[in-house]
Amino acid sequence: MSGHSKWANIKHKKGKQDAVKGKVFTKIGRELIVAAKMGGGNPDANFRLKIAIQKAKSANMPNENIQRAIQRGAGGQDNNDYEELTYEGYGPGGAAIMVDLLTDNRNRTAGEIRHIFSKNGGNLGETGCVSWMFKQKGVLTVNKESIRVSEDELILLALDKGALDIESEEESFEIYTAPEDFQAVKEALEKEGLVIEDAEIAMIPETSVEVTDEEQAKRLLRLMDYLEEHDDVQESYTNFDIPEEIMNRLL
Repeated sequence: MSGHSKWANIKHKKGKQDAVKGKVFTKIGRELIVAAKMGGGNPDANFRLKIAIQKAKSANMPNENIQRAIQRGAGGQDNNDYEELTYEGYGPGGAAIMVDLLTDNRNRTAGEIRHIFSKNGGNLGETGCVSWMFKQKGVLTVNKESIRVSEDELILLALDKGALDIESEEESFEIYTAPEDFQAVKEALEKEGLVIEDAEIAMIPETSVEVTDEEQAKRLLRLMDYLEEHDDVQESYTNFDIPEEIMNRLL
């Protein structure tokens, strides 16, 4: 299982818990506001907003919350001046880490993110130090229980509709697309009856780093957890590959 898949699955499970506390809704709401403020409130003419709406619906965010955030952004009712930042660095075991943030205070956020890295055995690096290891792709997640065709048939279908690749995970299939083909592939697969559980544009690692030392793996997961919990962090990506037997003991 790739680093993206492992961390994506952990975030997905954690997201369900955080949604109860409202943290996920707060972060998605911020993205909706910024997307609407930058490109307008019509998702058909604003791809970033369309993706944010899909993310909101995947997290079961109430429609009224979604519309309220869009109206705040498109109508200029939000006075926060958010700045988009990406931080890069390394975690325990040499895992590469990228973090996308929205902040209204760059200096505060920089200090806090640097502290999280150093306190948990990581190092915050310069811009570009790890981004070359990642490539932006569309990711469509399909739950295996919802599929009524064989794995081979699904692979052929996805590739025929324009997908780049497909990976089989424990409970789902992850279908990868070029960013520009993301929406077309998603709509084509949905027309064929596939239920897309999650859809996002993400930074996917081109190579993975195996972390076999259990203490390093524990510190790495703790570092990623602290980053994900930070209020300004919108997305976090990493290329770790922790063996299943170690992962099962730590989670």
